[in-house]
Amino acid sequence: MRIFSGFKGPMLNWPRVEAVRDVPEVLEELHKTWKLCVATNASDSYEEEIWGALRRVGLNQFLDKVYCSRIIGHRKPSREFFEHILNDLGVNRSRVIMVGDDFESDVLGAVECRIHAIWFNEHSRESKIGEMFRTIHNFKSLPRALDSFRTRSRIMRQESHLPCTFVR
Repeated sequence: MRIFSGFKGPMLNWPRVEAVRDVPEVLEELHKTWKLCVATNASDSYEEEIWGALRRVGLNQFLDKVYCSRIIGHRKPSREFFEHILNDLGVNRSRVIMVGDDFESDVLGAVECRIHAIWFNEHSRESKIGEMFRTIHNFKSLPRALDSFRTRSRIMRQESHLPCTFVR
């Protein structure tokens, strides 16, 4: 979802909401073989309000679950935030890939918990690549970045599973 700095309160109530370019098409394709979850630090919204904002732009149909720091009681990049999601999903961390636009909170938080991550950096050409993370600048690059982890770790894609968390 695109953040508009002039709007306050729950995104559901903003006069304007929109998905980031290419996100609907990419999530529609990925949803066929991945379980897709939102993992957010949104402090103004509860999960139902987040679902409402996602419905306004048609992304709700591609998502399986929403995890909100307001409900979890911990914020990204805390280990407790990511461990809560892993425990709730009941999957091994090797099957989860965090996708987010905040390198510190999303990527480094995930990596600290030994979860692979992809930094979606649409605002600059800066790239960071490590053993546990990649960078993409265009959301259409996401499927290829996800496959790079699958190929490297030889984990087979299974039907089951941000910014989203992707579970194999």
